[in-house]
Amino acid sequence: MNNMKYTVAVIGVGVIGGMIGRELTRYGIKTVMLEKGNDVALGASKANSGIVHGGYDPEPGTLKAKLNASGVEKLFNTALELNVPIKRNESFVCAFSEEEKEHLDVLYKRGHENGITALEIIDGDKARELEKNLSESVVAALWVKNAGIVCPYELTVASVGNAMDNGASLVTDFEVTSISKNGDAFEITSKDGRTVYADYVINSAGAYSGKIASLVGDDSIEIIPRAGEYLLLDKSEGERVSRTIFQVPTKEGKGILVSPTVDGNLLTGPTAAVVASPANKETTADGMNKVNTLALKSVPTVNFRNVITSFTGVRSSNKDGDFIIGESAACPQFINVAAIDSPGLTCCVSIAEYVIDILKGIGLTLEKSASFNGKRNDPHFFRKMNDDEKNEFIKANPAYGRIVCRCEGISEGEMRYAVRTNPPARDLDGVKRRTRAGMGRCQGGFCSPTVMKLIAEERGIGKEQVTKNGGGSYIVTEKL
Repeated sequence: MNNMKYTVAVIGVGVIGGMIGRELTRYGIKTVMLEKGNDVALGASKANSGIVHGGYDPEPGTLKAKLNASGVEKLFNTALELNVPIKRNESFVCAFSEEEKEHLDVLYKRGHENGITALEIIDGDKARELEKNLSESVVAALWVKNAGIVCPYELTVASVGNAMDNGASLVTDFEVTSISKNGDAFEITSKDGRTVYADYVINSAGAYSGKIASLVGDDSIEIIPRAGEYLLLDKSEGERVSRTIFQVPTKEGKGILVSPTVDGNLLTGPTAAVVASPANKETTADGMNKVNTLALKSVPTVNFRNVITSFTGVRSSNKDGDFIIGESAACPQFINVAAIDSPGLTCCVSIAEYVIDILKGIGLTLEKSASFNGKRNDPHFFRKMNDDEKNEFIKANPAYGRIVCRCEGISEGEMRYAVRTNPPARDLDGVKRRTRAGMGRCQGGFCSPTVMKLIAEERGIGKEQVTKNGGGSYIVTEKL
């Protein structure tokens, strides 16, 4: 590990870092992705709405507006290339008063100024004709026809895996504590003393990007961590709406949404509360009540008795309200990719391409590699087979015939595939994010012991060494 030399080091491996890593391998650049956690997608990329935003909301002329407008179709194309679940389900922004209706006109005009034409303002009756469970109080809606939904953590896993398949390195449990210049190269050292060297550094550390920038003397980034609480409902609620239902946005964000997920659940949230630290991810009674109340304002028939889990994600905002992407004024060849809040997920591919342009502009020679393969094998190939195809496949691969997660119908074979494929799952939550084992209504109550056994077998470790999510989150301590 020590003294490894790379052309580019990417610090922080959420969906932005993963997509940047993938884009670098398109040019054959020797790349390392450094992640302080034990897996990828552990920050905002794990806990967000998964919405592909249409582009009507960012202020014209901002970096957000530019990258959102170009990013929508790029994301759809990339997700299909990587076999990541994505759906163009459209969205409504709902107005509940004449005053809010006037704001829809503002959003409509802003969208057109941003180059987004797939917009239409409709009255409440038309909106309810399209979404039968929409509230009778909705007087009008902005119909956003290019919007969609995607699985954010699967997108991260896929982009990182594709980068690794194309030659990039991933180093986990690497918490960066110092960055210094050693000759022409950056010397990047972790908390446990490991060191890597790189000619260029990309700071995509999310809520910790200000802290990372300060290590090179750049104190210009002040991140405002904003916590969003969510309630996820069982698949029995998944068809309550077909589109993503927003309310008119406020200065705090796009408000409480009600949306189907690509996996068939129903998602409600998020709140938007400034917190002292990005580590503040607890859910609160007040937050859950707010999500419940405001979601019912849009869709009164949502049955919150079918909530199967709650969670909180922390987004990285800044006082100016725009993305921060560019070479640091304090440190040449150090590029900040910070304050990537909404619509950051939508912009992940366009952000990666923007960073490539910055690297070209500051002297890195980039030519596309003939060996780059942007396609990734479909990890869900088995569940997409019909029964006859599955039966034939199981004859040669019997592990796929043994269902472990009853709620989601996930087999042993799919779980073992997740532990063997880049980036490999190392714990229960890693298998969960890759296969959905444990994401059903029992939340892993039935399948966790077997998943733990499979991880131990695949990794050649004892069951007492298997964790839920890294660190000290061990499931068992010893055998009796």
